[in-house]
Amino acid sequence: MGQVIISLAAMFASLTLFIAGTSLLTTVVAVELGSDQLSTLQIGLILGCHSVGFVIGSLFATRVVRRVGQVRSFAAFAAVACSASLIHPLFFDGALWAVLRVLVGFCAAGLIMVLESWISGRATHAIRGALLGIYQVVFFFAAALGQYLVSLGETDDYPIYTIVAILIVMSLVPLALTRSEAPAPDAATRLRFSQLYALSPSGLLGGIAGGALVAGFSTLAPVYASDIGMSLAEVSRYMAFAVVATMVVQWPVGRLSDHFDRRLTIAVVSCIATAAGIVAAVAGATDMRLLYIATAPLFGLAACLYPISLSMINDYMDSGDPIAASAGLLLAYGVGTCIGPVAGALAMQALGPPGLFVFLAGVFALFSLFVFWRGFTTPSVAVAEQSRFVTIVAANTSPAILELDPRHDLYMETPHVFDELHAVHGSTDTPADPGNGESSSNEGRPGV
Repeated sequence: MGQVIISLAAMFASLTLFIAGTSLLTTVVAVELGSDQLSTLQIGLILGCHSVGFVIGSLFATRVVRRVGQVRSFAAFAAVACSASLIHPLFFDGALWAVLRVLVGFCAAGLIMVLESWISGRATHAIRGALLGIYQVVFFFAAALGQYLVSLGETDDYPIYTIVAILIVMSLVPLALTRSEAPAPDAATRLRFSQLYALSPSGLLGGIAGGALVAGFSTLAPVYASDIGMSLAEVSRYMAFAVVATMVVQWPVGRLSDHFDRRLTIAVVSCIATAAGIVAAVAGATDMRLLYIATAPLFGLAACLYPISLSMINDYMDSGDPIAASAGLLLAYGVGTCIGPVAGALAMQALGPPGLFVFLAGVFALFSLFVFWRGFTTPSVAVAEQSRFVTIVAANTSPAILELDPRHDLYMETPHVFDELHAVHGSTDTPADPGNGESSSNEGRPGV
């Protein structure tokens, strides 16, 4: 275990530098757009372009890596992302910045895919869970670090963008100097949304809602904070607090979902987050303490939707390819990240700064109503038969890291378990093989 971690130290160092750089850039761009004469809708559209680029990159960046190799492609992606970050302060033009956001998002997907496939390629079955835990800690630490760096310079000045460029290009150095052999990334196979819906409607919609909520808050919260009069240093501290809150909240919520009905857990979580969003919308602009108190459950629970939704889908994975199901839900999450900034911006344009939290509360409320409705109309999986919760970071993540999920070993290595599960539930239906284009009926085990 120790030797594997040491061999991956360069990868984690590159990951820290890159996530810190992109996290810093996202907040800086959001604050700068909010301070200029652009409508809130224009701001949301520009900020959402990063998610569009990331989704496109997650679908097509593999081709670049396979053509030129891991290190060369990483260098190319880092160079383009670095250059794009430095162009921001040279020309302030909404259309240009939108293109730059797409470029950075596309390169981010490629860079993350290289790093995560490298990490996954070094993992053995015995240490997958531990490596995934280390990955989560490094990711959250880097994201929080990037937020703290926001206060190092003005958002309309060149130095802060230079810091972003330095962090991004320096992420190339540890990877370029490592003697570890790069594993070839596999082409991600995904279940279609219709297949995921057949497995678990609540799981699929939870993935989309989670993406919309996390991206909506991450991109527009700096705009909200600036609009209510926070200084750049205060914005930095507020966003860093939100990132840390996601790390603190996920573990206890995950444990609760393991010991109680998962569907009930996610519905209750959504109701709590709805109440927190209402509090932030009503009193957040006038009482900073209430804003912080409400943000912790609101953003923290938003980040819980994806891993709980993934657990719900795993609860119904009798057979098939669980990694394909996870990759399909990750794509659904990506679709949500494209929707969140635009929808949140529309709410802010109509209702003012508090509109952001009205939007977040509304999404949580609608999702909780849907889950409660499913609870009344379809049976749940018995708690004893639920798969265990595993914390998975979805934001800025590629399908490569999904291979570290230790739950996948159940399906890939112990096929006899499938027969036992089928016998218990009285069904021989199985999820679709992602390669044959058929959908799954799952009549014996209706999705939650």
